[in-house]
Amino acid sequence: MKTALKLLVVFFIGIILYLLFFPVPISPRSWQAPIHKGYIGAFSPNTGLENLAKAPLPEGIHGPEDIVEMEGELYLSSQTGWILKFDPLTDKFIRFANTGGSPLGMESMHGKLIIADPYVGLVSVDGAGTLEVLSNMVAGTPILYADDLDITSDGLIYFSDASTKFGARAIGSTLAASLLEIMEHGETGRLLAYNPSDKTTHIVADNLAFSNGVARAPNGTSVWVVETGKYRVLEISPKGERKVIIDNLPGFPDNINRGPNGTYFIGLVSKRAKALDSLANKPKLREIIWRLPEFMKPKAQDYGFVLQIDSSGEVLRTWQDADGVYPATTGALVVSNAVVGDRLYVSSLASKTLGYRPYP
Repeated sequence: MKTALKLLVVFFIGIILYLLFFPVPISPRSWQAPIHKGYIGAFSPNTGLENLAKAPLPEGIHGPEDIVEMEGELYLSSQTGWILKFDPLTDKFIRFANTGGSPLGMESMHGKLIIADPYVGLVSVDGAGTLEVLSNMVAGTPILYADDLDITSDGLIYFSDASTKFGARAIGSTLAASLLEIMEHGETGRLLAYNPSDKTTHIVADNLAFSNGVARAPNGTSVWVVETGKYRVLEISPKGERKVIIDNLPGFPDNINRGPNGTYFIGLVSKRAKALDSLANKPKLREIIWRLPEFMKPKAQDYGFVLQIDSSGEVLRTWQDADGVYPATTGALVVSNAVVGDRLYVSSLASKTLGYRPYP
C-alpha cells in the first residue's frame, strides 16, 4: 500500500514538474485584451452567410484563402499550393499554377498574379503559369510567413510577414504557425514593401501581433493592415506611422479586401476565445496550457462572419452564420458579371468549396 502511494506521489510530482518546466516553443508575453462586448450593435447576429451557394473545388484541394479578378477572370489561392481559375458560369475550376507552397493573399499587376506564399515568399505568376520569386529576404533576414498584399498608387507592393519566429514551412502548416504566434503574442509580425523598379524590399513597420490582411488605404499610398492578434485593423503609412481604423472585433480578423464604392470587406476566421482573452496577462499560465494534451487546449470555434466597413472604419453591414457551416471565413470579394450579376464570393481557410451569394 505504501509503495503504491509513493508511486502515486511521484506520478503527480512528475506531472507538476512537466507542466511547469517542460520546454515549449513559445515564450508568452503579457498583454491586455480588450473586453469582448459580444455580438451586439453593428455585430448583431444574422443569417447572411447561411445557405451559400457552393462550387466544389477539385479533388484533394481545400482552403480557397483569397480570390482575385484579373482581366475578367477569377483566380483562387488554396492551402494545397494550387492557384485555380474559376468560371462563374459553370462553377468549374481549372488548375492554373502551383507555387510549391501554400499561397494565401493575391492581387493582380500588369497581367500577372502577385502572391504572398508563407512557404516561398512574395512571388509572381504570369499568364502561362510561370513562377518567379520576387522576394524572400529583407534586411538580411528571411521572410518566414508572407501572408497578404496590396499594391499602392505609386506601384509599391506592400505585404505582411505574419511572424518572424514561427515560419509556416518550418512549423509544418500556416495554421500551426499562426497558433504559436498568437499564443505567444510576441508581436514579431511586420509590414514589408517591395519595389518592382529596383527589386528591393524594406521593412515599413514591425512589432505587429500577427500581421495578416493588407489592403490599399483610401489615400492610395498608405495601407490597412489586419493585426489578428489584437482583433483590429491599422492604417500604416509609408513611413511606418500607425493609426487604428477599427478595433475590438468580435472574432479573429484575417483578410481585408477592397470593395465597391470605397468600402472594405474583412473576414473573421473564428470566434474570440474567452479563455484566451482571460489569459492575455497571464503568460506563465499560457505556457502551462501549451503543455496540456491537445484535447484540453482552447479551441477555435467556427462562426462564419464577414463585415463591410467604409473608409472611416464604420461598420456598414455584416453577413453571418453562427453554425459556421462554411468554415473559417477569411474574407470576401464582390465581382460583377453581366450574366450572373453581382456576387459576394467568400473565402475560407478550410472549405472544400467556394461559397458565394448575391450582393448585397
